[in-house]
Amino acid sequence: MTDVRVGLIGYGVAGAFFHAPLIAATPGLRLSTVVTGSPERAAEVRQKYGARVVGDAAELWDVSDLVVVASPNRTHVPLAEAALKAGLPVVVDKPLAATAAQAHALVRLAHDLGLMLTVFQNRRWDGDFLTVARLISSGELGTVNRLESRFERWRPTPKGGWRELGGADEVGGLLYDLGSHLVDQALRLLGPVTHVYAESDIRRAGVASDDDTFIALTHAGGARSQLWASAVAPRLGPRFRVLGSEAGYLKYGLDVQEDRLRAGLTPDSPGFGEDPRERWGTLGTDDAHRPVRTEPGDYLAFYAAVAAALRDGTPPPVDPEEVVEALTVLEAARRSAAEHQVVAL
Repeated sequence: MTDVRVGLIGYGVAGAFFHAPLIAATPGLRLSTVVTGSPERAAEVRQKYGARVVGDAAELWDVSDLVVVASPNRTHVPLAEAALKAGLPVVVDKPLAATAAQAHALVRLAHDLGLMLTVFQNRRWDGDFLTVARLISSGELGTVNRLESRFERWRPTPKGGWRELGGADEVGGLLYDLGSHLVDQALRLLGPVTHVYAESDIRRAGVASDDDTFIALTHAGGARSQLWASAVAPRLGPRFRVLGSEAGYLKYGLDVQEDRLRAGLTPDSPGFGEDPRERWGTLGTDDAHRPVRTEPGDYLAFYAAVAAALRDGTPPPVDPEEVVEALTVLEAARRSAAEHQVVAL
């Protein structure tokens, strides 16, 4: 079979460091066309991937078999809708939309047209997340009572760009950026949510979107999740602290794959997703605990599943209905932070 021609919209951080290298490394997919208005980025695309570069997304419709939307958040819905109406399956970077209603409309459109729609929730393939999922499913933690999960950084000086400087219209800020991953992971690990509480603040001068956010979730099964996303954490907390009736799991440090992609490593290189032994988490109690090997991270699995879905009709790697559920929680968190109250779902 001929390779699937992939049209990539956007070659910023998401496009350049995540989607392009993962697409290029996936058997059955070929990065054929990239949309960017930057001459520098266009030159890089041609040099690294030999792909065609165009200036407008509409030029993709007739030369692509799959469209990947990795442009600024506010453009996700209109571009995904246009690609679907052009008869093309679509991958959308997170967040899929600004609201659950917008996301649901896209899901319904894809269903009605018989086209694949999936969302790049790549953190489902983080090694630490896969490790927590394994420990929960194996019963080694017992009954999970509390999940603490953090994406924290120390960036006292803003980097600029629409993610920090854009307001609500840009769908910027950490609640919808890192919060999309935190909430998605919590839902996958502990199930549906009944109540949401959030605190969302702007701590740095000149920033227009939240850069310090906390979300507390009550799950239908009785467990609770506490989730942090911050750019202003001078002392970083654990990436995961999971407390069960039999044992706890404690893990510091982010998954290694993003740093390796940013450093230019190819995602199909040996050991790409392996966590160094010194970064492994520990399982047990304060009195008796042992190191636990981190499951290998595997972002490449996302696009391998996309290729399989297009070739064999298997389910996409991320069910977009699950993303609608996560956006419902994020909307409740935004409302909770604004109104200073717990929101029931």
